[in-house]
Amino acid sequence: MATTETRINTETVLTVENLRTHFTTRWGTVKAVDGISFDLRRGETLGIVGESGCGKSVTMLSLMRLIPIPPGRIVSGSIVLDGEDIVQISEQEMAQIRGSKIALIIQDPMTSLNPVFTIGNQVEEAITIHQQDIPKRSVMEKALEVLRKVNIPAAETRANDYPHQMSGGMRQRVVGAIGISCQPQVLIADEPTTSLDVTIQAQYLKLLKDIQKESDLSIIFITHDFGIVAKMCDRVAVMYAGRIVEHGSVRDIFNNPSHPYTEALLSSVPKMDRDVDRLFSIEGQPPPLHDLPVGCAFADRCPVVMDKCHEQYPDSMNVSDGHIASCWRLE
Repeated sequence: MATTETRINTETVLTVENLRTHFTTRWGTVKAVDGISFDLRRGETLGIVGESGCGKSVTMLSLMRLIPIPPGRIVSGSIVLDGEDIVQISEQEMAQIRGSKIALIIQDPMTSLNPVFTIGNQVEEAITIHQQDIPKRSVMEKALEVLRKVNIPAAETRANDYPHQMSGGMRQRVVGAIGISCQPQVLIADEPTTSLDVTIQAQYLKLLKDIQKESDLSIIFITHDFGIVAKMCDRVAVMYAGRIVEHGSVRDIFNNPSHPYTEALLSSVPKMDRDVDRLFSIEGQPPPLHDLPVGCAFADRCPVVMDKCHEQYPDSMNVSDGHIASCWRLE
């Protein structure tokens, strides 16, 4: 699969170190995020991939400080955004950062757009919260400007529409407009193309790329689709059972997958140039996050498992420069 990598600024805007987010349930402590670390550079797109339930969305909610308390809480770790550890700040301070420095596009726009307010109202709200000193007329003009930026046709007219009057693709663009309205440094896109058809999906991805080039935006892109990873991302983090099991450039991950789980995910992608009777699938299910095994969480599903895999979780090992994986096979 062809990949496209862009030239990346070396300035780091986000550093996540040993982040742990747990939920207290009647079954026990669910370790949804269990000690992950990564960084994000200016103008870069980092893809996060993995099966449903591996901790991708909880990671992003942790970065936004939107974990419901109780039952969840950030147990340990740091999230350094623009030089400030946002785990340590108050909720009032975080409310000022959320939307202005770091923003989120969620999977289903109908769950994030309020059905009783117009599109214009909802874009203006985000701007008003973070730029209280600008006059109402300027807020309206800026709202129309960002709607045009995400290619909403006849923005002046569509700003008076309600969410149900727009197609899925247009609603997703509106959510994107709200996300970029205050020019954040980091934009988190949590599977934003899931509900879009292939043609609209391609348009939306191109739109995100164009916005990124224009504003030097850093993007964290969560997806199940390796085709999107190849098209959109510069680096990839593969998550399994709340941990990052492999991390590297898109080229390294596609050309030299070094964790058995990454290999299995890539094998699951249908190949158009091959005739097969049955598509590849990963046997078994991920372990329950409230009852994780002592060793590697993928051991019970791994085709190359060793005795040591059941006894101890592997350290992160260097595969090549900037490419790491957690697997005893690499030792």
